[in-house]
Amino acid sequence: MKYLFIVQGEGRGHLTQCIALEEILRNNGDEVVEILVGKSNSRQLPDFFGRSVQAPIKRFESPNFLPTASNKRNNILRSVAYNMAKLPTFWKSTCFIRNRIRETQADIVINFYELLTGMAYALFPISAPQICIGHQYLFLHRDFHLPRKIRGSILMLNFFSRLTCIGAYKRLALSFKPMDEDKKRHIAVIPPLLRKEVFHQQVSNGNYIHGYMVNAGFGENVMEWHQQNPSVPLRFFWDRKGEERVKKVDDTLTFYQLDDTEFLRQMSGCKAYASTAGFESVCEAMYLGKPILMVPAHIEQDCNAFDAASNGAGIVSSDFNLDQLVAFADRYKPNPAFRTWVQKAPYIIIKNMPTVAFCNEKTYFREVIDLLREKKNKLYRYIQII
Repeated sequence: MKYLFIVQGEGRGHLTQCIALEEILRNNGDEVVEILVGKSNSRQLPDFFGRSVQAPIKRFESPNFLPTASNKRNNILRSVAYNMAKLPTFWKSTCFIRNRIRETQADIVINFYELLTGMAYALFPISAPQICIGHQYLFLHRDFHLPRKIRGSILMLNFFSRLTCIGAYKRLALSFKPMDEDKKRHIAVIPPLLRKEVFHQQVSNGNYIHGYMVNAGFGENVMEWHQQNPSVPLRFFWDRKGEERVKKVDDTLTFYQLDDTEFLRQMSGCKAYASTAGFESVCEAMYLGKPILMVPAHIEQDCNAFDAASNGAGIVSSDFNLDQLVAFADRYKPNPAFRTWVQKAPYIIIKNMPTVAFCNEKTYFREVIDLLREKKNKLYRYIQII
């Protein structure tokens, strides 16, 4: 089977899921023909991604969230206005996606939560089945419930999620624990997709706090806490443009540009982990048995943090006040059932992929439709000539 991946390029999680799934499919004898990654002015594609995948990478302009003036939480209204102004550009990207699906002759398209993939399936006749993967699809599951106090924001998030998966054959919802399939909504629950490097880490309990922030403005919170607690070693990762690879503030505070090999090495040896509640890094910390402080940067991460805290992964805060994390680390106990669930991912993901027969049937049906459309156009032109 030939697969085409389309990845939302914002944040780190969708990229590492893509890396993990490519390896699973290749080990199954399948081929990933190409990876399309969304880009924007506010994000850069980490170097580790290009080093970790085998398929060729192509970029396209994609919608993204804009941070607030303080570069912390994302500004929803400003993001909507910004993306609306770029609709002509996104139309070109949607056409680009349609063309790459056709030209690569992919049997199956894997969509890692990219909005323009859903738009392509809504606007064009595409025969290749689309499989959508993301933790966000779990929020659409009939048995999943989030706090009512953020119901309005959740409705907006779920509306966006539905747009990303228009025309999907199936939605694969990444989850911290097993759940029954929601057949009515075509949602199958699968384990987190962690890269092989996570499984090979040598875990130890060091004396430092490890961290990752998707919006670099949270660095101010870390600096403030560090000034009050200079004896506690802190090692934080970010993707701030223009910064040096390693920015050593003093003997106990260092900021690193995002490098996934170093990121995992530092995580495996830390005392605790502080994050902006991206699903993937939370799962990595859970698998390595690290207590977590989650500081959400937008509604999606609010939901991630609620779900993770409900499963005993850690605690939630509005800023990087690490006092809470230090106190939580003393009483934290890892969940061994989570490791077992994660290790089942290759089997469960392959089980949920469309069969060869289904893909051939879809392709044949689309070829018939295209042939009929071509004959109709020829007949129309002939009538015009007459």
